[in-house]
Amino acid sequence: MSALVTEGFSFETLHTDGHARVGTLTTPHAVVETPTFMPVGTLGTVKSLSMEEVAATGAGIVLGNTYHLWLRPGAEVVAGLGGLHRFSRWPRAMLTDSGGFQVFSLSGLRKVDDEGVSFRSHLDGSPRRLTPEESIRVQSLLASDIAMVLDECPPGDADRPTIERAMKRSTAWAHRCLRAPRAARQALFGIVQGGIHEDLRLAHLGDLGDLGFDGLALGGLSVGESVEDMHRVLAAVAHQMPSAKPRYLMGVGTPRDLLVGSLLGIDMFDCVLPTRNARNGQALTWTGRVNIKQARHKLDDGPIDPRCDGPCCNGEGGRYTRGYLRHLYVCDEILAARVISQHNLWFFGALMRAMREAIKARRAEAFVHETLRIFSQGDEVGVSGPKARSVVVSGFKAG
Repeated sequence: MSALVTEGFSFETLHTDGHARVGTLTTPHAVVETPTFMPVGTLGTVKSLSMEEVAATGAGIVLGNTYHLWLRPGAEVVAGLGGLHRFSRWPRAMLTDSGGFQVFSLSGLRKVDDEGVSFRSHLDGSPRRLTPEESIRVQSLLASDIAMVLDECPPGDADRPTIERAMKRSTAWAHRCLRAPRAARQALFGIVQGGIHEDLRLAHLGDLGDLGFDGLALGGLSVGESVEDMHRVLAAVAHQMPSAKPRYLMGVGTPRDLLVGSLLGIDMFDCVLPTRNARNGQALTWTGRVNIKQARHKLDDGPIDPRCDGPCCNGEGGRYTRGYLRHLYVCDEILAARVISQHNLWFFGALMRAMREAIKARRAEAFVHETLRIFSQGDEVGVSGPKARSVVVSGFKAG
């Protein structure tokens, strides 16, 4: 396999346990310990939170959305204000997606050909054209540490011939992205497609593996297929991705998926789930999801999660109680979304730290199975009876 090629960027594996691994991802702005979760800052902000609050959760890298920033305020505006790091006040590492997923999600508003994608802006209907070269140009102006290639992401229910055509086009676009000029010290990741077909995934991995990318990602998962199919594909493919480079699973981020993906050899994850669920009143804890809007919490004087040492639960200066957060949520107060968003990102950071410690201790599989068992027992979303809240994962202080 080709070595990493971008100055200021490197990846090193420090510990392994089966396919699971702990590593360090070095970028111009930060050294990030993996496996890691990347909060999603779609418009240059993680919804409802300041970047200082995001950094306090332990996040070492965030994701910026090329499509949305390209349309508004415009990549040239961001570049004129010092690039996305300075623009958003984020001091650590940053990855930008290619914009392709959002464009392909527009369905009736876009038309794809071998050169690129024509579409109309969802904001004002103005015509736009996204090509591999334009995606890299925009990401270069944003000046992220890691840029992603433009690929064609077929829908989850696509048939095999459609997936094969998308793979062929994605490979051609990957070559064009590699040839396109990009910002100095900006790494570039390729994206492996292939749907839920293990043979297609491995074939596309073979097409991209020797092209000199700094890392490789798995795209086109969590787009409608079953969780079982996604995990089956990960089990077949993740550990066969180049061992000397970071492995990124795009757009996947339930706590279960983070643990299973890490166990199977994935290093990087991103998802809007922690903040999106928070805005819907769902908090994520060591004993499963908590639905804060449920009446059972009206008089609850306890924190969201007794095991969490974050500022929302047991931090210096006090804690937010479930009863108070329920009051805020049913009154549609913005503070509810802010507090639960910060808590959820804090929990994801603690979950990844605990997973890394389990890998270092060579008990990753046992940790994953025990943690998932407790999650399932304590999940109170959509149920009416009380659930256990105080089970502790043996051998771990998570938080």
